[in-house]
Amino acid sequence: MTVHHVVEGDGRPLILSSSLGTTHRMWDANVPALASRYRVVRYDHPGHGDSPPGPRTIAGLAGAVLELADELELERFSFCGISLGGFLGIWLGANAPHRLERLFLCCTAPRLPPPQQWLDRAANVRAHGVELIADSVLARWFTPAFPDRARYREMLVSTPSEGYARCCEAIAPMDLRDDLRRIKVPTTVIFGRHDPVTGDEPRRLLGEVGDVVELDAMHLASVEAADAFDAVLLA
Repeated sequence: MTVHHVVEGDGRPLILSSSLGTTHRMWDANVPALASRYRVVRYDHPGHGDSPPGPRTIAGLAGAVLELADELELERFSFCGISLGGFLGIWLGANAPHRLERLFLCCTAPRLPPPQQWLDRAANVRAHGVELIADSVLARWFTPAFPDRARYREMLVSTPSEGYARCCEAIAPMDLRDDLRRIKVPTTVIFGRHDPVTGDEPRRLLGEVGDVVELDAMHLASVEAADAFDAVLLA
């Protein structure tokens, strides 16, 4: 499938992969710095933004990344994924290492149990829309001091219910712990110091994969600590 995407800058290609419930616009604050060194490719996940609905599996969502890279004739690229995008990064690092130059895994985890919570969320969003869960999601994304919460709430609630629900169904059975052990690509792991989503197990397991950087932020560290985040990718 063809996902909606935007390409900016020159240099070696870097694909940016967003969190659940956001679009490629979540990277607006990062692109000016990153495009000074990279050819930055950002896209909307299937069923998000201007991309059509798509797979219900992590492998299928990661496959959309490879299809995009093929469309843009990117034989190899660096990949930076946050949250849901990080799940795809783990899969790509284990299953398509020949396509990757470098991997950035951000505010993510190899699994997010229990599965039923994601199936329940999918059902609730289909029935009532993303608006139903927006405030609880925003409380995990940003610290109370973050000034631009309204913009990201609008981005979240504009996500099509079916696209959001399908991604929840992809996350429900996800267990990428064995995939983590197979990653040999040079990898940097970024965590938000105050992130309530990534607990002790993800931090321990991901810490065995690559260098770890901790930023003063919650779950969407690339947004809340944009300058520090960019500095890591540019280092």
